[in-house]
Amino acid sequence: MSRRARISGGLVAATVVTTPLIAAVQAAPAEAAAKPVPVAKVVKQAKHKSWAERQKLAKRALAYAQKKKGKPYRYGAAGPNAFDCSGLVQWSYKKAGVTLPRVTTAQYKAVKNKVSWNKLAPGDLVFFNGKGHVGMVTKHVGKKVYMIHAPNSGSQVKVVKLNDYRKKTFAGAVRPY
Repeated sequence: MSRRARISGGLVAATVVTTPLIAAVQAAPAEAAAKPVPVAKVVKQAKHKSWAERQKLAKRALAYAQKKKGKPYRYGAAGPNAFDCSGLVQWSYKKAGVTLPRVTTAQYKAVKNKVSWNKLAPGDLVFFNGKGHVGMVTKHVGKKVYMIHAPNSGSQVKVVKLNDYRKKTFAGAVRPY
């Protein structure tokens, strides 16, 4: 189906081609478009706990992640025998009692406590490459930061020191505990 439009008495040069699906969406009532679409599941965080209790929660999540060192990376995998980056983070925190969304961008968006590079602590989630990759900080000593992550296909869950490339591609960090 094609349509021509008139603007100020003149005929527009472009012709809009629509498919039956697009036409059906365009014909849908306005009330349907006004309904909110849930973007991410709300994070179940450790509310009203002391800093020491929250650090213990982060240490538990890290301990679960550390137990998975050497497990293979598999795209879309969320454990317990294979992981992608966000699957490892989600699985580890779930075992520690914190519910996180499944994918990196949703994890970043759902956790309200954002953290700068200089304030990173063990258990913080660090995001890279436009929030397309996530890892969990294992330790921060001076200017050296280490994380555990599931890097890419053909690799395994491992701990790495964050190098200059990671610092350049740093897209943010959150504290889910």
